[in-house]
Amino acid sequence: MEERPENSKRDGFLPFHTNTFDRVFIGAMILIGVHLLWLRFMEPALPIEAATVVSLLIGYFVVRRG
Repeated sequence: MEERPENSKRDGFLPFHTNTFDRVFIGAMILIGVHLLWLRFMEPALPIEAATVVSLLIGYFVVRRG
């Protein structure tokens, strides 16, 4: 397996080619979306910190594997 620069475009599970900045941006948008949905539907049941943990895990997965 050959080494690639970190900012090179690559294929992942996302349906388009992305670089590192693209994946970080998508992760940030996921963080915002999860928090807004959490505040609307889950706030009475679970605290907002749980949304932060969930969105950071999803964001990490997108940045590493996306």
